[in-house]
Amino acid sequence: MFKIEKLDLLISLYITCIALSELMGAKTFPLLNLFGYQLNASVGIFVLPLVFTINDIIVEVYGVERARGIIRLGLLSIFLIFIFSFIATLLPPSTRFENKEIAYDSIFGLSMRIAASSLVAFTLAEFLDVFVFAKLRRRFKNSGLWLRNNLSNFASQFLDTSIFITFAFYAFDKPIGSNVAFLLSLIFPYWLLKCGMSVIETPLVYLGVRWLKEKSR
Repeated sequence: MFKIEKLDLLISLYITCIALSELMGAKTFPLLNLFGYQLNASVGIFVLPLVFTINDIIVEVYGVERARGIIRLGLLSIFLIFIFSFIATLLPPSTRFENKEIAYDSIFGLSMRIAASSLVAFTLAEFLDVFVFAKLRRRFKNSGLWLRNNLSNFASQFLDTSIFITFAFYAFDKPIGSNVAFLLSLIFPYWLLKCGMSVIETPLVYLGVRWLKEKSR
């Protein structure tokens, strides 16, 4: 019978969310217009909050070291995406593919920048998330899961958002003022949206923790 271990399924979802954010996250879309000020977000907003939620579930059930091991898997996946994107865009196209080469290189060349930006932001933010969550867990003596989950997510996602957006979307051909305005239009709404999704996803943390613990009884 086809069977998948619960933790393996959770890790697969974790890696999938990371890969989707790397490959698709270069696109930004208008979020809303607030008093004539355009707020934007990356499409990665739909999958990245799940990464931090899964982190907290694993720390709660399996501990800090297990979560750090899974984070290292995430870092490896980002690194491999970066390397393969570099190789794929470097190789010359076949005759049949020549007319698509510019678009291909443009898209996946940008994915390389996204991957490199993510590698830095992801490393710092993920380990910060685990560190803050574990500290709060000791402070609250395993109670207040909803508070520990959200506080650790708010802090780590702000760091992740600030570093990633700056590295990924800074345009070297535009003035500093234009860059600052655009980056801020991404960072704050993107972070606030992540915070909102973290709150919405809080029940998933409880469900995930219960789901994993049922296996270990």
